Amino acid sequence: MKNLKDHVVIVTGGAAGIGGAITTVLTKRGASVVAVDLNEEAGKEKEASNPEQIAFLKGDISKESVAKEAVKLAVSKFGKLTGLVNNAHASKQKPLMELTEADWALSMNTGLNGTLNFMKAAYPELKKSKGAIVNFGSGAALLGQKNQASYAAAKEAIRGLSRVAANEWAGDGIRVNIVCPLAFTEGVAQWKEAHPEQYEEVAGKNPMNRFGDPQKDIAPVVAFLLSADSQYMTGQTLMADGGDIKLT
Repeated sequence: MKNLKDHVVIVTGGAAGIGGAITTVLTKRGASVVAVDLNEEAGKEKEASNPEQIAFLKGDISKESVAKEAVKLAVSKFGKLTGLVNNAHASKQKPLMELTEADWALSMNTGLNGTLNFMKAAYPELKKSKGAIVNFGSGAALLGQKNQASYAAAKEAIRGLSRVAANEWAGDGIRVNIVCPLAFTEGVAQWKEAHPEQYEEVAGKNPMNRFGDPQKDIAPVVAFLLSADSQYMTGQTLMADGGDIKLT
C-alpha cells in the first residue's frame, strides 16, 4: 500500500516507541518523514535504516526553535510538508498531591506547548499543501486515571486545542484530528512496573484483552488520518484502544 506517496510528514518522538512505529509505517506507505527526537542513538539508527525517506533531527520539542527547524528541514530535504504528527510527550506518574511545579511544567511543555509550537510552525506549509495534523490524546485523560494528573490535563488541553484549530483552519484546507491509543510501549512497561495493580485493572477490562501493538494497531490509524481516505474528517477523536473507551 502506497497511499502516502509524495507525502512529507514530521513525527515528534519519531525515533522509538509509538513514534518510531509511525515513522516505519508512514515510510512503508510511501511518505518521507522528519523524525524529531531527543534520543540521538535511536534517531540516527532510524535515519540510517532508510536515508532516502527519513531525516532525523535531534531536538527538544518544547522549544519553538526546534519546531521551526523541523519544518525547514522537511522543506529543504523533501521539498514540502503535508503532515504533522504530534506524538512526543513526557510526564511523571504521581498522585495529584505529590506533583511538583517541575512535574507540571514537564508535561505541559512537552505535551501542550510542544504540540502548539509544531502546529504553528507547520501551519504555513500545511496551508500550501492542504495538509493534515494528527495530535495525541489519551484514554488516561478521558477516564481520569489515577497518578496521571499532569499527563491527563495536558492531553485534554491538546484535544481542546485540536478542535479549535480544526474549526479555524478548515477554511485553509488543513485537517486536525486526535488519536487516543492504548499500546504497550516503554512508558507503559514502566507504568506496569510502578503500578502493577492499575495496569492489570486496565488490561483486564479491555474488550480485546490486550494492549495494542504500536506498529500494527496504532500507526495505521495515524496513516489513515494523514491520507486522502480521511479527507472529510476533522476535529475528531479516534480511539485506537481495543474498545477500552466508547466516546458518545
